[in-house]
Amino acid sequence: MELGTWNLEPAIWNSELGTRNPEPRMRGFTVLELVIVIIIYSVLVTVLLNRLNYYQELAEKAAMEATVRVVKTGLQIRLAELITANRQAEAARLEAEDPMQWLEKKPANYAGDYREPPERGAWYFDERERQLVYVVNTGHRLELDSGPEPKEIRFRARLLKDRIQAGGATVESVTGITLAPVRAYRWSRSTAGAILAQDLHSLKG
Repeated sequence: MELGTWNLEPAIWNSELGTRNPEPRMRGFTVLELVIVIIIYSVLVTVLLNRLNYYQELAEKAAMEATVRVVKTGLQIRLAELITANRQAEAARLEAEDPMQWLEKKPANYAGDYREPPERGAWYFDERERQLVYVVNTGHRLELDSGPEPKEIRFRARLLKDRIQAGGATVESVTGITLAPVRAYRWSRSTAGAILAQDLHSLKG
């Protein structure tokens, strides 16, 4: 009997003795395995989308707060100019005028006079209310009193005053200026871990 070479490829033996099928038999996914894969994929996509939304909202909040700081600095510089020029009497106008005008370069998302419907993610100046308005783009984690949709965070320039002694008399003098929110708000800065826990809890529900 002539010896042949060894064939290391797996083979499936047929029922007939001494014969085999040279092609291996392929086993496909069962229905249960397919369902499990679909569920895992759905959970991962949901968590990923929630993470993306969370970081986008966090970036929006940071950008809004940065703009508020820049506008506040512009107001303070303008007030200092008035005080230096002995024109404190004109300081009251700072509470009524558009504070964006004191910036050398306005934000790219500043849309000018307030109008309805406002554009999401844009800044406006409401001349009637004398308020600087930011129209929130996302705001899922923004806690704000009931109001219009989309959500708006409104700010107003306010002079800071103090009583000082001058010439033997007590007089009220302007000591500074700030940009304060008209209504209190809370924009959550939950950590990514806490948000992930919330997402998993919602998925279980």
